[in-house]
Amino acid sequence: MRYAVSLPNFGTGVNAALVAEWAAVAEAAGWDGFFLWDHLFAFAPGPVDAVDPWIALAAAACRTTAIRLGTLVTPLPRRRPVVLARQTVSLDRLSQGRLVLGVGSGGGPFEWDYCGEQADPIVRGAMLDEHLDLLVRLWSGEPVRHEGRHYRTAGPDWAARCYPPPIQRPRIPIWVAGTWPRTRPFRRAARWDGVVPMRLDGKWEVADTAAVAARISSLRTGDSSSAGASDVGFDTAAFDIAVPGESDGSDSSRLDRYAEHERAGATWWVEAVHPWRYGWTVGRSWPLAAMRERIEAGP
Repeated sequence: MRYAVSLPNFGTGVNAALVAEWAAVAEAAGWDGFFLWDHLFAFAPGPVDAVDPWIALAAAACRTTAIRLGTLVTPLPRRRPVVLARQTVSLDRLSQGRLVLGVGSGGGPFEWDYCGEQADPIVRGAMLDEHLDLLVRLWSGEPVRHEGRHYRTAGPDWAARCYPPPIQRPRIPIWVAGTWPRTRPFRRAARWDGVVPMRLDGKWEVADTAAVAARISSLRTGDSSSAGASDVGFDTAAFDIAVPGESDGSDSSRLDRYAEHERAGATWWVEAVHPWRYGWTVGRSWPLAAMRERIEAGP
């Protein structure tokens, strides 16, 4: 199992330079991955700093050499496919093939209907599926003609060609987020390279990891064409299950927890390093020191 940290892309004092510094600290501390949230606004009232995750991760790529970098997760329905193809390939090449793209359909009104984006979650799910299929084609570096329900890259005698392609082959890994135990996000995730499960009703447990692993195994070892995977490079062997958690860097019992999740099927432990775990409330200072201390402690 590998280990990563996941941090908000917002907070008082959070900017691209700080993110790059924390990525370097994470790499030195032995973490295998460094992931940023992808939100437009902070989950807090008042003026709170926020940074574009792609700019911040580009800065992180320049300060590191080995650690995996990416978003957990990018809500694709509010991203344009050609723009995202350019951003992801640029970052993959800048980092020498270290990018992981975490995706989801998004939630909450303040980044959707309040901003004039698609408010219907069913429609966003359809947009996500079409976007992913188109994105992989754009990553090929070959001309792409697409006239879909939600996206278009076609004109008279014209097709989109996003060149160069990414370094990674067969593509940049795609991890799909989903709230357990819902069905549709996990069917979607089984088509790709990994799943990022979460619960909204409590802490993530070993039993949850085992249940997700069993569900994904069932989907990926069944009829791949019915899962929609045959056209996107379906591989029954390589698949990541990136489970969420919080652990104290000074608590030796955390190693047993890691091992239990690994035995249950997890391939990544994603340490949630956010202000609320340190008791942050509105009006208090952002706990930057405590967050950095957890990163420095290592997995």
